[in-house]
Amino acid sequence: MKTGNEMTLSFDWDVKGIQFSEDRMFTRIRTIAKRDGLKETYRALYYARKAHSGQYRKKQKYSSEVLDYFVHPLQMTCHLQSMQIEEDEMLAVSLLHDVCEDCDVDPDELPFSETVRHSVKLLTKEKDPALTKEEQNVLYYDGISHDRIAAIVKLVDRCNNVSTMAETFSNVKLDEYIVETETFVMPLLKEVKETWPEYTDLTFLVKYQLIAVLECIKVMLLSAQQ
Repeated sequence: MKTGNEMTLSFDWDVKGIQFSEDRMFTRIRTIAKRDGLKETYRALYYARKAHSGQYRKKQKYSSEVLDYFVHPLQMTCHLQSMQIEEDEMLAVSLLHDVCEDCDVDPDELPFSETVRHSVKLLTKEKDPALTKEEQNVLYYDGISHDRIAAIVKLVDRCNNVSTMAETFSNVKLDEYIVETETFVMPLLKEVKETWPEYTDLTFLVKYQLIAVLECIKVMLLSAQQ
């Protein structure tokens, strides 16, 4: 470490260790699912792992490590569990939320309950060339806002993505993601709190994390422009 105006930054870390062990998260979720009889979660754990096999998160800027994509839904599900949410169908949707969009799976053909299929379908973005990106987002978030499970999973999904976006996104993408988050996700968070007040603790924690990270990224972007 150097003093004064000089600083040495080291990025020689074990990314998988920093962002939690995939094996440990898998074992944690499996253990809880078996213990509490969460049948949908148990099956979703294996289904999602197989579906995302061979897929990876976006390349990191400061590390040569490559993360399996499955780390993302695992982190989300552990995030929900850490907030004392162990509802079988919600955890299953958390694990499956990207399967249809990223793995070419029809939501209606998922071998899970109708509730799980419906929520995953709402979370799956379908591109419509006849609509602008803004119009598609309006429809997408409106659909999610009427489904308790989809809405909460979306909030945790965005929280996870925002927490890691500085590692992978370009400055332009960071700016776009901030705008989308503030335009659509923050109102969704407020709506969840008002519609389902039993999730007040969750919405507080997610809001705190989103605002803290977004404001830091804004400062970073402004500094880069100067």
